[in-house]
Amino acid sequence: MRLNKFIAQSGIASRRKADELTINGNVKVNGRVMKELGYDVLPDDTVEVNGRVISADEKKVYIALNKPKGFVTTMSDDKDRLTVADLVSDIPERIFPVGRLDYNTTGLLIMTNDGDLANKLSHPKHHVEKTYRAKVSGVLSGKRMAALRKGVDIGGFVTSPAKVTIVKQTEKSAIATITIHEGKNRQVRKMFKAVGCPVQELTRIAIGDIQLARLKEGTYRKLTRQEIDYLKNL
Repeated sequence: MRLNKFIAQSGIASRRKADELTINGNVKVNGRVMKELGYDVLPDDTVEVNGRVISADEKKVYIALNKPKGFVTTMSDDKDRLTVADLVSDIPERIFPVGRLDYNTTGLLIMTNDGDLANKLSHPKHHVEKTYRAKVSGVLSGKRMAALRKGVDIGGFVTSPAKVTIVKQTEKSAIATITIHEGKNRQVRKMFKAVGCPVQELTRIAIGDIQLARLKEGTYRKLTRQEIDYLKNL
């Protein structure tokens, strides 16, 4: 088994992150630092990541978390801010977030120790849809909606067509749902800003068919077997 797949199956990180760990000298095989990305792990090899011996058969964990504002989507933070790790500290397995939600965005975040699934869901080629509910300033006119549905320039990148629906419109603000399949940094916020309607509040309410539903902020639930199979078969 290739080294990055072995690390991913152990639940440490995705294959992409596993390659980074290897390049940075954080991986040892049989006590020696291993920087060969294509190394094939043998049955009697001892693999360590950051000083911890790992195996490729760790129990897999899959959860849906409702991330609140003010939490960083990482497992640790050098600025000593609250992280999503603080919300899942009672889970004994070492899990990590799939993708990111920015500091002020709330909502659905999938966390797991299944590196292969994390890599699949994060890779742009798989076009996994994410749906957000946004409260924005201004009026979402027909022209602005058409621009979002066609694709807008958010600074050197033109987005793919989005699915957008107005939930409520007042004189000064609107609530809308928007579905995209890309994952550029702060993409939804940049899209609404590009059409003149800056985001006031943003919540991710779905990843594919996985729904946030009534999950309370700061809490999590285990994904069902059906949901796990759905994600693996996307």
